[in-house]
This record gives sequence, C-alpha cells and structure tokens, in this order.
Amino acid sequence: MGSAEMGVGRSLGVALIGVHGHLVEVEADVASGLPAFTLVGLPDTSLVESRDRVRAASANSGCPLPPRRITVNLSPAALPKAGTGFDLAVAAALLAAAGRVEPGSTQDWVHVGELGLDGRVRRVRGVLPSVMAAVRAGFPRVVVPAENAGEARLVPGAEIRPVGHLLDVLGLHGGEMPDGVVTPEDGTEPPGWRAPRAPADGPGTSRILPGGDLADVVGQREARRAVEVAAAGGHHLLLLGPPGAGKTMLAARLPGLLPDLDDAQALEVSAVHSVAGTLDPSTGLLRRPPFEDPHHTTTITALAGGGNGLPRPGAASRAHRGVLFLDEAAEFHPRALDALRQPLEQGELVIHRALGSARFPARFLLVLAANPCPCGRSVGKGLECTCSPTVRRRYLARLSGPLLDRIDLQVQVLAVSRAEMASGHVPEDTAAVAARVASARAAQRERLCGTPWTCNGEVPGSWLRGSARLPSPVTRDLDRALDRHQLTVRGYDRVLRVSWSLADLAGRSRPDRDDVGRALLLRSRQGVPA
Repeated sequence: MGSAEMGVGRSLGVALIGVHGHLVEVEADVASGLPAFTLVGLPDTSLVESRDRVRAASANSGCPLPPRRITVNLSPAALPKAGTGFDLAVAAALLAAAGRVEPGSTQDWVHVGELGLDGRVRRVRGVLPSVMAAVRAGFPRVVVPAENAGEARLVPGAEIRPVGHLLDVLGLHGGEMPDGVVTPEDGTEPPGWRAPRAPADGPGTSRILPGGDLADVVGQREARRAVEVAAAGGHHLLLLGPPGAGKTMLAARLPGLLPDLDDAQALEVSAVHSVAGTLDPSTGLLRRPPFEDPHHTTTITALAGGGNGLPRPGAASRAHRGVLFLDEAAEFHPRALDALRQPLEQGELVIHRALGSARFPARFLLVLAANPCPCGRSVGKGLECTCSPTVRRRYLARLSGPLLDRIDLQVQVLAVSRAEMASGHVPEDTAAVAARVASARAAQRERLCGTPWTCNGEVPGSWLRGSARLPSPVTRDLDRALDRHQLTVRGYDRVLRVSWSLADLAGRSRPDRDDVGRALLLRSRQGVPA
C-alpha cells in the first residue's frame, strides 16, 4: 500500500470550546512541489506545532511523510481550534493521503490524542466531552490514547479503540507495517513504545467528602439547621462567627447531605473535570457532588476560570452540582468574589477571550465562612473585640451588597460554650439528616416535574410569584419587609425559595406563615450585613 497514489486523506477530530465538543473534519493533501507543511483552519500555537510532532513521529515510526507539499485543513475554518489533541487526527489523515492506508479507512473515525516525537500517543484533557460530541454527531468509533481509554468508555454508545503508538493507528486502518516492525498485538513493541503510566493527581483535584460526620459538630443547633436547609433546597449559605466556632466543620460536612448525581448530571460533572484534567476514570463517572475549597489567595482566573487562549474551567465550574466553599471569605479579593455573581444567578460562567468565548456549567451551592472582624472576636459572650467600628465595617464590606443579596441563608455561628460541650447531648449524624434532605429533594422533583428545575434553589421568582404564589396572609411579614425596603425583590424571591424548602423538610405541601417567617429570619441575623 506504500506505493499507492497520493492525494487527499480525511479523518475527524474534536474542538473543545468550554466543555462542549464540535466535530472537525481534518483534510490532508499531499501534492507535487517543494517540501512544505501548511496547517490552516484557525489553529492556535500548540496546534500549529503539531506539524513538527507529526513529522517526527512518522519518521521515527518507520513511515516518514513524503518530501512533498503538504496542506492540512481543519474545517469548519471559522471555529477556533486549540490543543495537542488534534495530532492523531492530522497523522491519520496524512497516512491516508500518503497512501499508507486506504483513503476511505480513516474518514469515519474520530481521532483524539497527542503524539510524542518517537510515535507514542500521549493522554490529553477533555477526552470525555470529545467522545460525547462524537457520539452525538453520529460517529461512535473513536481512537483515543491508551491512558484515556477508561475515561472514554464512560460514554454510552461509544466504540473505543485505545492506542499507545502511531503504528497502532496504522494497523487499525489496514496499513502495512514498516520493514522489521510488527504490531504490539503480534507480541513486539514498536520502536520507542512504552506501557502508559497512570497520571499523578494534579492541583485542584475535586474532593467528595473531606471526612468526618455531622455528629462531630458540638452545639450550633441553628447553624446545623441552616446547613440542612441549604442542602435540602440548594440554597447558598453564609456562616459568620469567631474562629473555632465550627464554621469550617459544618461546611465540610455539607456534601455528605446531598443526594447522588443522576446519570445526566454525572456525565455533565465528569465532562467538566475531564477538561480540567482532574477526572480519575478508574472510579467511573463522578456520582457524588464535588467539593471545592480554594485558598483565599486564589486569583480570579483560578476561581472563575479563564487563561490564555481558550478558557479553562476554574474552581467554580469544578464545583458544578456540588459545593464551593470559600473559607475566610472576607480575605478573598473583592473582584474574585464578585466574579461569582453571574453563576449564582444563571448557573453558568461565560468567559470571553480573543480566540472566542466559552461556557462552563457552574450551578454550585456556595458556602461562605467569615470572621466578623479582623481579630475575629466581635461576636460571642466574653470575647472582647479589639477592632474599631470603622475597621469592622470595612472588613465585612469586602463582601459586597450585590453578592450578599444572592445568599439565601445568612447565619451567625456563636462560640461554643463549656455547658454545650459538657451536656453529653449526641447530635444527629450525617445519615439521619441526609435522609430528611433526600425526602425533601424527592418532594421538589415531584412538584417541579416538567420544568427545567430540580430543586427550590433553581426556581425563578416569576414562578414563585406566579403559578406557585402563596396567599397574602402567608406572606404578610415578607411583604411588610419589602415595603420597608428591608429586602430587594431578589431577596424577596430567595426568602420564598427557603420557605418552600422548610415546608418540604416538614412534609407539608405548601409553606405556611411560620415557614415564611423562619425563612426571613434565616436571611437576616444580627451581625450579618443587610
């Protein structure tokens, strides 16, 4: 087949924009003329460099590219394309164009992977959403690096072919092995081929449950109740109190109260972590809500996503369908905190860059924990604050009004007393509270069946004040707070959402006036900025 006439070869690749994959046709033309290699179709720098990787990998695998004029086109040309994952698709198209394989053997296969100079196929990020895009487009046969095979096989309906070397691709498409080389299936490794190694965990890896049980938290009856309500309805939560009161312990145990992700949510969350490079395919799809707790020195890019070229997901997107916990929230840069306003309202982040824009899902449960002042002692009996009123106001002003207006539950966490520690009372454990949360979530799914929403925290105000409108005697206290400008319309809607969650936890079909009053109280505690 090596003497076949040269012409145009085709294969398929996937361009990832955010977590959404777009099928790309890769055309390779080998024509007469001075030796050259041109790559067109809006590639970024790392993709342009695939010319050198593909040329070297082909030569070192015993099937060098012909010394002719080579043109590779990536279509549609207007779609931005980035990353090293196109190497394998470019190489496959060139094998067909150069006559190494039958021209039609590669055109219906999607190829995803990076090439080393010795011909090895290396793992890449974003294989899961790439395979999902291929299956949706009607091309279920996908070639992926051996190290990404477990991740690729998580997609239903995909026909995965893992490869470890460029010669595996040649053999897959019926090409003849170079003289003296046989395929790994015949028992001999190609030159430079090595067994793939499992990747080490990188920074920012999501965690499920940091450890511990809700029963470990001493006292804090009201704060525990707020955490339960937050889990039941998907409500954002602010815990304000002195150091050592248990704010971090409560937040860390919140993921354990949340129900497992369903199939669609698990694929969605796993796709985000695949693009971020934090997905461990050995554990299958992510079935538990993720937990992200970035340090307060984190940048806007690390928190919200971004970067050079096409954006990457940040901690907010990696927390999709889970919990984003910001400890020492007042120490975060105000611009980083305000970057969360969009996902808190819309459930997604839209990031614009020169090469294009990307959308990342970011429907998370936000938990903020903060001290009441720099010294941390302005709340609680017997704790004398050393900060002036001006310093205290300036410190909490770092949590902007528009951000706090989006937080459903704003709760004081007081210091635990010796009497509470010595009481011997055994609080409820995570399993007991999680059972109530599961029942409340089931009631919400039944009520919201046929709508785009799955829990109270997602329901828009138009629905709450429309088809689900409560009688005026029930909302009397809430209406009075709005009339007195103690609440914005957004705050009004968020109180209504919490009142529905309180009713669901109590097993009632609709909130009563007490539910609305408790929801209003949970939003406005002494010491928490209005």
